[in-house]
Amino acid sequence: LQAHVTNLDASNFLGRLALLRVHNGRISKGQQVAWCRHDGSVQKVKITELLMTEALERKPVDSAGPGDIIAIAGIPEIMIGDTLTDPDDPRPLPLITVDEPAISMLIGTNTSPMAGRVRGAKVTARLVKDRLDRELVGNVSLRVLPTERPDAWEVQGRGELALAILVEQMRREGYELTVGKPQVVTREVDGKVHEPVEQLTIDAPEEFLGTITQVLAQRKGRMTQMTNHGTGWVRMEFLVPSRGLIGFRTEFLTETRGTGIAHHVFHGYEPWAGAIVTRLTGSLVADRSGVATSYAMFNLQERGTLLVEPTTEVYEGMIVGENSRADDMDVNITKEKKLTNVRSSTADVLERLIPPRRLSLEQSLEFCREDECVEVTPEAIRIRKVELDQNARARAAARAKNA
Repeated sequence: LQAHVTNLDASNFLGRLALLRVHNGRISKGQQVAWCRHDGSVQKVKITELLMTEALERKPVDSAGPGDIIAIAGIPEIMIGDTLTDPDDPRPLPLITVDEPAISMLIGTNTSPMAGRVRGAKVTARLVKDRLDRELVGNVSLRVLPTERPDAWEVQGRGELALAILVEQMRREGYELTVGKPQVVTREVDGKVHEPVEQLTIDAPEEFLGTITQVLAQRKGRMTQMTNHGTGWVRMEFLVPSRGLIGFRTEFLTETRGTGIAHHVFHGYEPWAGAIVTRLTGSLVADRSGVATSYAMFNLQERGTLLVEPTTEVYEGMIVGENSRADDMDVNITKEKKLTNVRSSTADVLERLIPPRRLSLEQSLEFCREDECVEVTPEAIRIRKVELDQNARARAAARAKNA
């Protein structure tokens, strides 16, 4: 018997499920098998449940033979790459290695003034931690590490998209979260900081060659190969730091008008490449709580791009727009028009509001800076400052400038 663990899943009733491909022999429910682990140790275990997929559901079966793909329960700590073999003649198959996490994100409870407004939302630290622990059962690429705060955890994964999918799943399940900006997981080699590097392959029309090269040069990317197919399309290969790919997807699709194809795989660790500036604009930050008015928004839209609609409830420290300049600006988006008895000679000129820019969860994570975070609730996604009080932010900025 030789059966290789190729993936993991989780069940509310059976716990961790191992998905195996049977290479040789037969495997049966209730059978005693030898479990060959990553560290080389061999342990005898019993298979409590054997499942096989039929159409869209898993059904219990008594046994499986060569070539079958099955799910088994009863081994809570089994990992990808382990082998189940005959206890009398254990012959493990070659190991499968799972890539190390490259991106980390701080996920914690919702700490904004609007926390707990949604009926039935899950807002406590215990509920959030339980959900993250449940995700670890079936998701091997994920790691959850404690932080200095009891209500926040550092979640590490393979990429920002994988972490954004987890946050989106939790949002749909009714959790309220505060999510920090994605960061890279660094390591120290010979006393120097090294960061993960990805090998990026791009297929795009020739006309976008210059634009793509320029975008990746700003993100510290190095072109290693370029092939022109002679069909109007070109293939490029780059080595790019993982943090250079944070926010790249949206920009790439915009620049290539949705025609480009990009794929990246983990390449290795290289010395820190230096600072990468991905956003050159500042933020428009609400300086008080209230309801956004169209009168205030009409006057503010000259300053930059707005992210909220009229009648949206805002609070101090919430980001309501993108400033056209590099620094942040505190704005009063709740200002109302003063109504007087004096009639205007020209009457009220029709005020046209430019429609606000709507950001998805991934775009919000790409948009926020180091001192900003994303508030995620079942009904809304908002970007806010980590420090909501504008006076405290000003003091912190002054301290950083003097230092």
